[in-house]
Amino acid sequence: MIKFIFSVTLFTFFSLSLHAQETREELEKQRAALKKEMEQTQKLLNSNKAKTKENLARWKLINDKLNLQNRLIENIGKDINLLDKNITNNQKEINRYNKLLDTLKEEYAKSMVYAYKNRNSYDFLSFIFSAASFNDAIKRIAYLKYYRDYREKQGENILRTQELRKQKVNELGSIKEKKSEVLQIKDKELTALETQKAEKDKIVNDLKKEGKQLNSQLTAFKKQNAKVEKAIAAAIKKARDDARRAAVVKNTPPPTTADPKRPPRGGDNPPPPVKPPENILLNAENRVLNENFKKNKGLLPWPVDKGIPILHFGRNQLPSGTIMDVTGVTIATDIGSNVKSVFDGVVSSVVFVEDMEVVIIQHGEYFSTYSNLGSVSVKGGQTVRTGQVIGKAAANLDGNGSIELYINDAKGNSIDPEKWLKR
Repeated sequence: MIKFIFSVTLFTFFSLSLHAQETREELEKQRAALKKEMEQTQKLLNSNKAKTKENLARWKLINDKLNLQNRLIENIGKDINLLDKNITNNQKEINRYNKLLDTLKEEYAKSMVYAYKNRNSYDFLSFIFSAASFNDAIKRIAYLKYYRDYREKQGENILRTQELRKQKVNELGSIKEKKSEVLQIKDKELTALETQKAEKDKIVNDLKKEGKQLNSQLTAFKKQNAKVEKAIAAAIKKARDDARRAAVVKNTPPPTTADPKRPPRGGDNPPPPVKPPENILLNAENRVLNENFKKNKGLLPWPVDKGIPILHFGRNQLPSGTIMDVTGVTIATDIGSNVKSVFDGVVSSVVFVEDMEVVIIQHGEYFSTYSNLGSVSVKGGQTVRTGQVIGKAAANLDGNGSIELYINDAKGNSIDPEKWLKR
């Protein structure tokens, strides 16, 4: 019975320790990934410091780095909690081994006392030969052998339990050392967080000093955004009109050879009206394209190789406290960077909006729009492929490179592009 309890206890604690170790390994992988992302963000921050003044891109970058730093500290906190649980479990395990050792030693001591009292071989012989029958004598011999084996196993269990307890004590010391190391890492990261907060405060204060200039830029951006939305609506309407005209031509019956002056007979029935498709933009040519576009939601490539989203779809709060609603995503990138189509499609239109060019691409019943281009390398009606260069990024109103990406459905509804792009 003691052996069974010993085995079950050992298996249970081994399983718990293994599960905790796996969880810690996952946390360490997450921490390494966060560190890598933070290093990349810091590189972008360093390159952005060369600008003559603070800008939204740098403000966004420091915000991203702060978020990553907070996630890193949260990850370290989870790691410390797991180490605390490991310490508690190990301590409980050591306490149980201590109790088990006490029990084993007590029972072993009793058996040794009994053996000492019956150490005379004459007593053992008397015990055997005093049996009532030969079978009873055999049973007594077997009992004595079992008792001797039992005492030996008691000694083995004590030694094995002592060794396991020693291992757990060593493991507990190792976990405590690891916790001390992780606590030092946490203190270091908390210090880095305070430094980054101070840097963010400086950027925000500098941006607030440029409040009037930023407000005028935002007003101009809103006007540009409204013109782009108008161009998108016009492109969708044109696509629908073109598709409707094509459907009418396709379904119009050929002219008859009958005399137009002859009145219709009773048996002459006009051709039944052709029912238009549910979605005029979906036809045999682009139905598969449309389905593939929908299947790739969350997997579309970004329109630039290197960029930072600085204004997200929906409501954005700027450093000055100004709230700005955006129907696309603004991506900061280098001036002159290649801008690429996010999916296969047909160029619906290329239009000028003030000093910038805008490319609108149709993907079945969806449309992707690329604004703030300095130059364009495609034309209306041209078929494009995923990742094909369609133009170059231009400078924005702040003097830095950026583009705007919009995604709309056939009804003109705005869709969050970041939900369709790869993370």
